[in-house]
Amino acid sequence: MSEVLERESMEYDVVIVGGGPAGLSAAIRLKQLAAEAGTEVSVALLEKGSEVGAHILSGAVIDPKALTELFPNWREDDAPLETPVTKDRFLILGPQGELSLPMFALPPFMHNDGCYIASLGNLTRWLAGKAEELGVEIYPGFAASDMVWNDDGSLKGVVVGVVGIGKDGHHKPDYQPGMELHGKYVFIAEGVRGSLAKQLIAKFDLSAGKSPQKYGIGIKELWQVPPEKHQPGLAEHTTGWPLDDKTGGGSFMYHFGDNYVSIGYVVHLNYKNPWLSPFDEFQRFKHHPSVKPHLEGGRRISYGARAITEGGYQSIPKLTFPGGALIGCSAGFVNVPRIKGSHNAMKTGMLAAEQAFKALAAGRASDELVEYQTAFEKSWVAKELKVVRNAKPLLGKLGTFLGGAVGMFDMWVTHLTGGFSFFGTMKHDKTDAASTGLAKDFKPIVYPKPDGVISFDKLSSVFLSATNHEEDQPAHLTLKDPSIPISVNLPKYGEPARLYCPAGVYEVLYNEQGTDPRFQINAQNCVHCKTCDIKDPSQNIVWTTPEGGGGPNYPNM
Repeated sequence: MSEVLERESMEYDVVIVGGGPAGLSAAIRLKQLAAEAGTEVSVALLEKGSEVGAHILSGAVIDPKALTELFPNWREDDAPLETPVTKDRFLILGPQGELSLPMFALPPFMHNDGCYIASLGNLTRWLAGKAEELGVEIYPGFAASDMVWNDDGSLKGVVVGVVGIGKDGHHKPDYQPGMELHGKYVFIAEGVRGSLAKQLIAKFDLSAGKSPQKYGIGIKELWQVPPEKHQPGLAEHTTGWPLDDKTGGGSFMYHFGDNYVSIGYVVHLNYKNPWLSPFDEFQRFKHHPSVKPHLEGGRRISYGARAITEGGYQSIPKLTFPGGALIGCSAGFVNVPRIKGSHNAMKTGMLAAEQAFKALAAGRASDELVEYQTAFEKSWVAKELKVVRNAKPLLGKLGTFLGGAVGMFDMWVTHLTGGFSFFGTMKHDKTDAASTGLAKDFKPIVYPKPDGVISFDKLSSVFLSATNHEEDQPAHLTLKDPSIPISVNLPKYGEPARLYCPAGVYEVLYNEQGTDPRFQINAQNCVHCKTCDIKDPSQNIVWTTPEGGGGPNYPNM
């Protein structure tokens, strides 16, 4: 007979899984509404990182629209939005040169007037402080590893704090079975490709009638440069080299704060060439003559990577299910052309909070918050995403340059007409995993060796992310079929996991004779970007949460 675990439980009005912008904004809004009404609402917020902000990574140029709604006096309250954007640049790169697009050619919403360059991690730390002041119970280092259900099939809560299980499943001396946190409503705010959100979307068929979700991988470094190199307020984006026309992506570079340069590269994960390495494309990009001068004489102080939801309006799943709701990037509200999503994530958390508060006040619990879905569809978030809904599909169908030009025309039309498009609403045809081509149809890419000054290897980069996991714990990266990497992925695709992973987690190792390949997973290196769960062409890799507190510890990212 299997062991029946008896866990202690705690009851809350609302349980929120995830301490990013969406989860924190939801928690804060619930408490604000309760204070305004003179009532009490109990809110628990769980964060799998060692602290709030430890796993937060974004460019980031932040539109303060949602923050201003949540805290109108954020400027006087020392919110860490420190550097306003003062100069916008958008470049098309060739191997040695650049072409600067005039900003007037871009729709107004793609300009960064009124936006701020900042660390999104530090903004979430500030929001966490505000949430705790209002009475939100925040539990960092607590990973929600499972869900619990009411008898009627609605979500009852989550299991947290399971620790002390060895790799082989035995209970170590520090074993704790965890506890259950029950909520009248449970908000899932795990971010991109969260393990609970993935299960809920499948269980309740929330993506029925929607396009497949699309993703990118964003790889970022934080540099500190000499004062004479620093251009506070510069926000520069590029497309083109080193990617070819059929591979979507581009760079960001922001100057802010204490002589900081935030630089990164995004590769859309619908790329076909299985020999492509997003990490190495980024390292190569930094040597471009338009980019390298910004970094010379500086030092790299942090590194990280994160998947990005890119499907847009047509890929957003149904947001509600019995007992809970998806908020933020668990559903995917990134505006790809604007390269922004935190303001939309915050607003969706606030919308869900407002509808949950009304439901609680009416004595409801564990039902479906259909009012949140309606509120979203009437919100400025939905309006913003509708305007750009065809930008990503056009890039996928027509390539970077023609797709970008046609997409720009379409965005101008939808902007000027209030939503009309000659294309209607285009669909995404297939998943990013299914977009991967066969190895035999592409030439392997030989990347330049890193120089250790401007470009670097994966392992030294992971070191700067301060990533750590308890080694003797069940693997959080598992294979549905352990034979597939060598029997299927290697001969068909060259086993692309060793290339698309930005942290050196996956390796194909051979014996001294160069034969007998085996697949190795270095889970200790994992920076929780979720790219493997998304891009594996066989959909054989499953990412789940490790013990709470494991993973990267990003400073100022």
